[in-house]
Amino acid sequence: METLIQNILAIVLGMMIFFSFVLAPMIFKILDVQNAGKFVRKIFPYYYFVNLIFLSIAIIIFIMISSFGVNFYVTLALAISFIFAQFFLMPLINNLKDNNEEKKFKYAHGASVVINFTQIIGLIYILI
Repeated sequence: METLIQNILAIVLGMMIFFSFVLAPMIFKILDVQNAGKFVRKIFPYYYFVNLIFLSIAIIIFIMISSFGVNFYVTLALAISFIFAQFFLMPLINNLKDNNEEKKFKYAHGASVVINFTQIIGLIYILI
């Protein structure tokens, strides 16, 4: 079961790296600003949701095997951070962008980037 957890977490890490370093940068290179914004608003909820589902499965397996060590708590923190990003931070970012509050938008977007990279580092920590 621990191998299954490791595989699930590796899948999440792979998705995050692909999304962060391949997909997201390409969106703004290929699409015009208006369409890129529309696409980002549609894809990010799926990104957060899919990663949250995989992390939730890993958490359930941790609980099933009664493994409550550091890896469990890091995985739990990662899941909570995805919940925060999806249900609080992303709507805030969209609202700030819609209201042309560029300075606040940049800070909120910067926070989302920091969270995303922290999540990646957390996954690398678990998998090494």
